[in-house]
Amino acid sequence: MGRHHRRRISENDRAVQGTPDPESPAARYQAFRDRQRKARSAAGRFAETLDFPLDEFQTDAIEALEAGDNVLVAAPTGAGKTVIADFAVFLAQERNVKAFYTTPIKALSNQKYHDLVELYGSDRVGLLTGDTSINSEADIVVMTTEVLRNMLYEHSSTLTALRYVVLDEVHYLADRFRGPVWEEVIIHLPHQVKIVGLSATVSNVEDFSAWIESAHGRTALVVSERRPVPLEQHVLVQEDERHEPEIYDLYRSADSTQLNPNLMTRIRELDHRAARRIRGRDDRRHSGRGGSGRREEQANRYLPRRWAVVDELNYLDMLPGIFFIFSRNGCDMAVQQCINAGLELTTVEESRRIRAIVDEMVAGQLTKDELKTLQFSKFRFALEEGFAPHHAGMIALFRQIVERLFEESLVKMVFATETLALGINMPARCVVVEKLEKFDGTGHVPLTPGEFTQLTGRAGRRGIDTIGHAVVVDHRGFEPQTAAALSSKRVYPLHSSFRPTFNMAVNLLNTSDYRTSRMTLDHSFAQWEANESAEVLESRIETLSQAIEGYERAFHCDQGDFREFMTIRMQLTDLERGERRELKHRGFESEQARKQAFRDLDRRIARLREAEREHPCRQCADLAQHMRWGHRWMRETRELERVRRRYDSRTGSVARRFDTICAILEHMGYLKAVFDVDPDGAGASATADAADTIVSRPRDYTLTAHGQLLRRLYSEQDLVLAQCLIEGVMDGLKPAQMASLLSAFVYESRRGGSGEPRRYPGGPEGAVAQAAARAREIWARINDTCEDLGLDALPQLDFGMVDITYEWAKGSPLSEVLRDTDMTGGDFVRTCKRLTDVLGQVAQTGPYLPVDGEDVAATASLAASDVNRGIVAYSGVD
Repeated sequence: MGRHHRRRISENDRAVQGTPDPESPAARYQAFRDRQRKARSAAGRFAETLDFPLDEFQTDAIEALEAGDNVLVAAPTGAGKTVIADFAVFLAQERNVKAFYTTPIKALSNQKYHDLVELYGSDRVGLLTGDTSINSEADIVVMTTEVLRNMLYEHSSTLTALRYVVLDEVHYLADRFRGPVWEEVIIHLPHQVKIVGLSATVSNVEDFSAWIESAHGRTALVVSERRPVPLEQHVLVQEDERHEPEIYDLYRSADSTQLNPNLMTRIRELDHRAARRIRGRDDRRHSGRGGSGRREEQANRYLPRRWAVVDELNYLDMLPGIFFIFSRNGCDMAVQQCINAGLELTTVEESRRIRAIVDEMVAGQLTKDELKTLQFSKFRFALEEGFAPHHAGMIALFRQIVERLFEESLVKMVFATETLALGINMPARCVVVEKLEKFDGTGHVPLTPGEFTQLTGRAGRRGIDTIGHAVVVDHRGFEPQTAAALSSKRVYPLHSSFRPTFNMAVNLLNTSDYRTSRMTLDHSFAQWEANESAEVLESRIETLSQAIEGYERAFHCDQGDFREFMTIRMQLTDLERGERRELKHRGFESEQARKQAFRDLDRRIARLREAEREHPCRQCADLAQHMRWGHRWMRETRELERVRRRYDSRTGSVARRFDTICAILEHMGYLKAVFDVDPDGAGASATADAADTIVSRPRDYTLTAHGQLLRRLYSEQDLVLAQCLIEGVMDGLKPAQMASLLSAFVYESRRGGSGEPRRYPGGPEGAVAQAAARAREIWARINDTCEDLGLDALPQLDFGMVDITYEWAKGSPLSEVLRDTDMTGGDFVRTCKRLTDVLGQVAQTGPYLPVDGEDVAATASLAASDVNRGIVAYSGVD
């Protein structure tokens, strides 16, 4: 696939190749010629504008870009990757062409916009995000990646002079929800546009670079493993509350991979102390009560308090620091714990400067009601003491205040969730990791080496610190070997999350025929990976099959078929957990239908329970032994099913999903199928149902008016939203009612949310409740079709914010809107911004809506204005 064109440039290659004797006349003359050539090049002129010398990897990358290559740069956080992006903009200015700078999040876009305005002036730089448009026709435009994707589908005239696109944090394409956008951009960018990809150090970067080359032409891969500031790994432990915390190096020495024996000895001592403490309690309990039947208490080391960790780091002059806590509430509590402990990290002068900066940044941005609701006074007081939280539950303005104060070394300790590790320019002297596990939405999972590297990569400020410090705090179950395994590996594999969507399908077919569209999707990184991994999965299937056969021999039962017995137990588990949960969230036409579905489920469960209870294997004397093998059999059987599904979905997987999506869209009237005429002259039916259409694949598809409407809806619920518009679900709704209803298409409740509001505006028989019921029915219909044809289930509509959105759109102040809710200001603003974006999309669909629904577009426009006010309208751009 054109791999022979790709050039890999790394420091290791340079070391192996060696260089000629620098003192020889030939070498001196060559060096002179090289200096002359560089001085005449754009790279040389760019280097002269900088107040620091370029590292070798930066020089390699900008020279490759000037030579006409795409460039993929993989380097650690803080290594200076953005210098290559800055050169792309510099080159575009010299050559009088356009450069786009894309980022995964708005905060990064805003930050880069300000940086470029400072360099080139506001008249030459633009900004495009979902809710902000500034100077969109400028020669340099900063934007979120989704904006560029939409431009490519719309064939925007803005792209005519485009020659350079920077994809910052390009490894974000592994993100499950938004990652596919990066692949869409790389696949669809015109070949005359050069790509500059900036990535973290990933283990399969060669594969990623080879894929970019196969999709977009010659690509230079530049890899740097060298951190600009060396990183030392530490572990912090504490004997008890009466003793100060102790910090130990993780390794024996800076260049050793052996664990520090002093640390290991201290951990063992603390374990023994904990065990003695528990034994002492047990002895007192037994002597006092004459014995106790209570279970023995587990011996655990004393865990350092957050405030004590901060106090110790401050004493050791290791601040400013970032303390990663994988919980928003934990970050807020940590700030309060430090305040309650009486810690002060700032001087009187620093506190005064902090107050002045904060008041200046807040002035005119928020109302008194909003400031009070967001507990601004408490937030500012913590800042003045040197502490701050940083997480997605905060509004953008508060996060920007924290970022600025931290950059100016005024705030000394930021308690942050892992989202801060993504790109925001906030280097620190030390990084603290509270635990080596986090909650991923379903359970507690260990950090990966890649995640640990991303977090600790912020330690060490270039040009300020000679050493960066990564500190892991002692916690339940902590072993130094775990920290060593995480810190010693650079395993950060980049895997595609790309999957065709309904919107993607109609956009592809709008400009390409069916065959070309399938070929385009075959160029995705997802398909590249699928082709590479099929062999590995085959081997895994063989291994699992052999293990399952071994377990079946081990649990052979003379009383009956033990495999059948375990299969019944598996089916019971699936019904009692999975199907019951699915029924709880399914929409039903009536309460009677819902009750009937649960009765049917209970009957099926009862039959299986009876079969399990009366199975002959129940009478086996060796049942307990067989069950041990049976549980292993069950675990491996489920894993085999999962691996087989992955294998079946690999080869041709992306195009096959596209075929299924097209069949559904044709069945629902969004596409019109064009079939070849058979030899007898009888045309294939274009109205066959979706399953038959897959079997008899059409020659091409054309978009209907419904398809043109869907093409303009970039929502995770794109097809459900389009169908709601077509079926008139929103007809007759007032602006606030429409905003209220459409919040269900963008809102994602936190853990434990019911998906239902406290109340529906207008009551259970009101217009919003009735529209919600119709939307649920449409969702269920489309979801059933998707699942019947092998696609993943659609995400649920979540109506949990319906009442809150309605009150906001009607003009209520923030304090009333969020009263008696557990919603944070940051979650509220973020959801409202996404809602404003969707309402704006609906407002553009007027020409494609049914005649009796043409007022819906105008109503959506009004609703967008009603939602995008006050705190929601704040963009963070001056």
